[in-house]
Amino acid sequence: MEGNFNPHPASQAPIETPMNRSFQTRTVKSKWKSQFTSSLFVLPYLICFVAFLAYPLVYGIVMSFQDYELLSSKHAFVGLKNYIDIFKKGDYLHTSFFQGLLGTVKFVVYSVPFLIIVGLALALLVNSLPAKVRSVFRTIFFTPYAISASVMAVIFIRVFDTNAGLLNIVLSKFHLPSQIGWLTDLPWAWIALVGATLWWTIGFNMLIFINALNEVSEEMYEAAKIDGANAWQRFLYITLPSIRKIMIFIIITSTIASFNIYAQPFLMTRGGPGSETTVLLMNVFDVAFGQHKMGAASAMALLMALMIIVISIIQFRLTREREE
Repeated sequence: MEGNFNPHPASQAPIETPMNRSFQTRTVKSKWKSQFTSSLFVLPYLICFVAFLAYPLVYGIVMSFQDYELLSSKHAFVGLKNYIDIFKKGDYLHTSFFQGLLGTVKFVVYSVPFLIIVGLALALLVNSLPAKVRSVFRTIFFTPYAISASVMAVIFIRVFDTNAGLLNIVLSKFHLPSQIGWLTDLPWAWIALVGATLWWTIGFNMLIFINALNEVSEEMYEAAKIDGANAWQRFLYITLPSIRKIMIFIIITSTIASFNIYAQPFLMTRGGPGSETTVLLMNVFDVAFGQHKMGAASAMALLMALMIIVISIIQFRLTREREE
């Protein structure tokens, strides 16, 4: 019997002592302090999120159902009237919304393919360079992305000026037509806007593509070379399928960014010639601060946001179905 004695049987519950209770209390307090400290790191972001995104969004939704005018202290509730006026032919809001929407869609169609193709081409080009100079060219191509919209606009106004612009001066040196109205005539105005946008933003897409290309296995390329695949076949059957998910991401983000165009046409062409390059955000600002109709402008902005969400979902589903 003495040999079978177990001083700590498994079935016996641990004896609770004042020391154990004190230890458990300290453990609970330590966990609580750790969680509280971790929450403090999230607090600045949460405050900024609520102050600059959540609150303006909710307030904008509320304004879209009101006759909210900047010069009036009374904001009467009008229900869906602002939304109905947008779709009522002959109404000022209808003209502003769909005229601006047409210009925005044109810019999306003109710019997004170049943002994808040129971004990927630059990534392939930079990746093919020697490792010693690769980082230098990454920096060169990405630097324009870091400058402000106003600086970019000033640069390209000087480049595309009809009388003394750098581009027309260079064309005249080669005895080519040099009185082109890059910012005042069609289709040159669209070419100028797309060109300026490419120079300004292409570095971001390039870096994303470079990171995706670096994840492609070199063994797959080596095996394809042994099998006799040329450079185009390796690109078509190895590179593109391997970066397909990143391609989807860039297509969606580029479309969203192009839908939100404002600075380029506002600063460079002023929406001209006529209203050909007037985009939706320009008309939203005009209704809000030119016509002082904040409620109607909020309705226009929310419809625009809804369209961006729908287009993004459609793009994602189409590309995912092709992948499957």
